[in-house]
Amino acid sequence: MSETWDREVDILVAGSGAAALTAAITAKDAGLDVLVTESTDRWGGTTMRSGGGLWLPNNPVMRRRGIHDSREAALEYLEASIGPVASIGPASSQARREAFVDGVAPFVELTERLGVVWSVGKDYPDYYPDRAGGRIGRSIEVKPFDARKLGDGLATSRIGDAIPVPLKNDDVWLLSRAWSTPSGFVRGARFVFRTLGGLIMGRKLVGMGGGLMLSLGNIVKKQGTEILLNSPLTELITAADGRVTGAVVSTPAGTQRIHARRGVILGAGGFAQRTEWRQKYHGIPGYTSAADGDLGTAIEAGAAAGGALALMDDAWWGASVPIPGKQASFVLNERSDPFSIVVDQSGRRYLNESESYIDFGHHLLERDETVPANPSWLITDRRHARRYMFSGALLGGKAMREQGIIVEAATLDELAAKLGFDRDTFRATVERFNGFCKTGVDEDFGRGRTAYDRYYSDPRVKPNPNLGPLEKGPFRAIKLVPGDLGTKGGLLTDEHSRVVRADGSVIDGLYAAGNTTASVMGHTYPGPGSTIGPAAVFGMLAARHAAAGASGAGASGAGASGAGADAGAQRSGAVPRTTTVVDAASQPSSGAEAEAQPSGAEAGAQPSGAEAEAQPSGAEAEAQPVIEPAARTAE
Repeated sequence: MSETWDREVDILVAGSGAAALTAAITAKDAGLDVLVTESTDRWGGTTMRSGGGLWLPNNPVMRRRGIHDSREAALEYLEASIGPVASIGPASSQARREAFVDGVAPFVELTERLGVVWSVGKDYPDYYPDRAGGRIGRSIEVKPFDARKLGDGLATSRIGDAIPVPLKNDDVWLLSRAWSTPSGFVRGARFVFRTLGGLIMGRKLVGMGGGLMLSLGNIVKKQGTEILLNSPLTELITAADGRVTGAVVSTPAGTQRIHARRGVILGAGGFAQRTEWRQKYHGIPGYTSAADGDLGTAIEAGAAAGGALALMDDAWWGASVPIPGKQASFVLNERSDPFSIVVDQSGRRYLNESESYIDFGHHLLERDETVPANPSWLITDRRHARRYMFSGALLGGKAMREQGIIVEAATLDELAAKLGFDRDTFRATVERFNGFCKTGVDEDFGRGRTAYDRYYSDPRVKPNPNLGPLEKGPFRAIKLVPGDLGTKGGLLTDEHSRVVRADGSVIDGLYAAGNTTASVMGHTYPGPGSTIGPAAVFGMLAARHAAAGASGAGASGAGASGAGADAGAQRSGAVPRTTTVVDAASQPSSGAEAEAQPSGAEAGAQPSGAEAEAQPSGAEAEAQPVIEPAARTAE
């Protein structure tokens, strides 16, 4: 019996973040008919509100700046930071790691040819730079983009979620100390002149995640690809042999059955905003920075079609400050700058405050299993408050003090009393830490030991730029909760981004990338942009494989064999956790048609480095823009 379709395309892409739009751009560049569906009323996903950095080892942009890297060093570092393949499972198979590294140059070359201008983060280290293969300068970002190029398409984007100024990742680490160090002041002046220069020239320059998504959106516009808004993918349609042939999409014009001749690509984010799944898999409701539509329905649809799931117990964790009436604010430099410590609810330190945000989140949650640590407290003295930028405190102000999110006291003893700490325990914690500040060596947790720790620090503080004693009141305590940039778990995919079943066989016609999938990075975060970088590369690989028309039906996915077995997952610097790869039958079904939002978000603001710009070899000719606020009826 033949299917009845309301519309037919070559490639159907669900989502509109970095993974989804890269897939759509790649497929269109290959000459295919592409349709993008977005579940919410605005396109851009969580990527739009991210730092916009992409961790891409051995990329052409860094090589042009004379930063040495190699395929071998990249793979060596992935092994050293993520862990051995056998300990992680098929989500981070050797084939997927190699596919990611080998896909970096083609992705950069494709986007440059279509008009994206990249700059390299020459000063931003990998998060474990002391491990084998570690480097400084693997992250890239777009040059601030003129939003006015989008025309009417700008109004339907998530530009309101972005930082609406030409801020670069490279600015953030220095701007955080703009009024306390000469280098910070100089960078602040450069940022001001860049902003004013854009205004004088009649341009609306946007950087970071906003700049990235507007750059990609501009290519989509030029290519003439349609984006249907308010149109969540609710169900995948399969043939008798299990091949995915299309999808059911709920549009403002009514439900449509859309035939995808070459395949469906899911790039619609994770489940960071789906409270029942967060409680089930993470044990907390979540304090996420992801977009409001990040509800996991693309994952649910893929699982219902037979896709296996993995890494569902993890997220792109980090410390966040709860903001009254707003989304929690992700914390970066604030916990790493000197004259501060983080303590649990007993008043004791339990981690390296300057470590990568995912390790911080893992350690907070693990500490909370034995000692109450959710929330924890960031303790600072007067110098921290006066010298360093604290974005979260700026957002909440008076309400944060009224609700006990910020607690202040003239003395440490008074602060201990207000927080319910044992005075002697807290005093001993501070005295021991202050001793480390004098010697420059954190004997307990090694704070300030690596180049990554020192990225957010104050070079004027000696002998360790991350260690400043708590001595000068008034003192301040800021509540920290386990925030995240999105979830890590989802559909299991192979090196071609094909979704696979629990037995390792491929679901022909179904692809996925970004936070809809179980991350190739396993339980860790190797470097700045380790969400968006792989999301974009695997989005490209999905579209390339679909465009090639490779069958793969019924074949075992390379690198995904053994998917039906439980795989132990080792986090870097954290306690091992078991990750179980499961099939659709074991997954909850919401019954509700919650809308999935593309995520792929990058870690807060990812400070990169110098402003070297990649030179594109020419943009595509203009086509008719078809980024619309509502779906059209079937043609």
